[in-house]
Amino acid sequence: MNQNKEENYSSLSYIQHTASRFLDHETIGGLLLIFATIFALVLGNSPWAEAYHHYLQDEFLFQLTDHFSFGLSVEEWINDGLMAIFFLVAGLELKREIMVGELTSLKKASMPLLAALGGMVVPALLFASLNAYTNTSGGWGIPMATDIAYSLGIIGLLGKRIPAQLKIFLVALAIADDLGAILVIALFYSHEISTAFLGSGLGVFALLLLCNRLGLKNLAWYILGGIIMWYFFLNSGIHPTIAGVLFAVTIPVRPKLDSKLLAQRTSINIKKLEKTDIENRDPMEDRRQRKILRSIKRDTENSRPPLLKLENSLINFNAFIIIPIFAIANAGVKLDVSLSEVLGSSLGLGILLGLAAGKAIGISLFSFLGVKLGISELHPTLRWKQIIGMGMIAGIGFTMSLFVTNLAFTDPELI
Repeated sequence: MNQNKEENYSSLSYIQHTASRFLDHETIGGLLLIFATIFALVLGNSPWAEAYHHYLQDEFLFQLTDHFSFGLSVEEWINDGLMAIFFLVAGLELKREIMVGELTSLKKASMPLLAALGGMVVPALLFASLNAYTNTSGGWGIPMATDIAYSLGIIGLLGKRIPAQLKIFLVALAIADDLGAILVIALFYSHEISTAFLGSGLGVFALLLLCNRLGLKNLAWYILGGIIMWYFFLNSGIHPTIAGVLFAVTIPVRPKLDSKLLAQRTSINIKKLEKTDIENRDPMEDRRQRKILRSIKRDTENSRPPLLKLENSLINFNAFIIIPIFAIANAGVKLDVSLSEVLGSSLGLGILLGLAAGKAIGISLFSFLGVKLGISELHPTLRWKQIIGMGMIAGIGFTMSLFVTNLAFTDPELI
């Protein structure tokens, strides 16, 4: 009984460790993102700006056979390829939060969900009201997004003065916000749909769901299926990053070995180990000890949920590689427009008001209404002024805002 409790505690500890790693890495990654942004802006406004933009348009080609080659520009590999992994991690985070985190129940989830809804609706309405019936009206999705890495990076600068619950609130809000952005991209920023490729991609998605249902736990097969699904979505007209989210949905949550079976197998292996000459010989000298220890290690590994294993393996890559590379590739805009010109255009004013004011108003207002209507509750450790401040920080829409910008517009001047 005690051993079962220990194994259950071990599983819970691993989930908590995953969530903690996510928070820490997103905070550090946010600081790295700030430096990457500054570097890109300096590069984009330097004598090397032309070479920088030219390199991003160079094609990177895979020649798999004489009859099949596959190529995208460097910028497309980043925005359509690496960002699919970014959305995969977002999907895994969302699934984890629904299973064991801040979104496990309606009462716990309602506050950040309502905040995220308000933080999307109000900025979009502000932008739309200023850009209706113009050639920039399609940019209404730009001020809707919260950049989780940047926001946590800013909070990281404030250190322990920020309550832990406020960080959790921001993470849950930003994850829900990402889901909203994904739906917006899928429904409004995908063009020229190819039913053949889309049907093939959805077929692979259904097959992976079936594999999950049948109990397949080997991540290698899911990863292979995810790559194939991404290729089909890339050619379907639906933005390929959606494949990353759908892929996350298919990843199994239950491990190969549950806690009860792990406890039984570990107990047997420990008894076997005790029968060896552990007093006088170590595993380097005793082949039986090595075999038993390998078995214990393998069983322990098989007790880890595949979803958490995949998320843990991608956290560093997402925070320290994908997001900074995306910033370097997309943030190098030419700063040849004055603030008065930004404020004088409906596009600039719509984005500025949407992110700087709309986010704070929407998040605070919808959260307040949720509490007043009894749908949600404010955590005892938090105050409304902190929610308002968090709403302002959530107005940093860097990664997703730039991403939607490149989907909404093709004119470099507008971008």
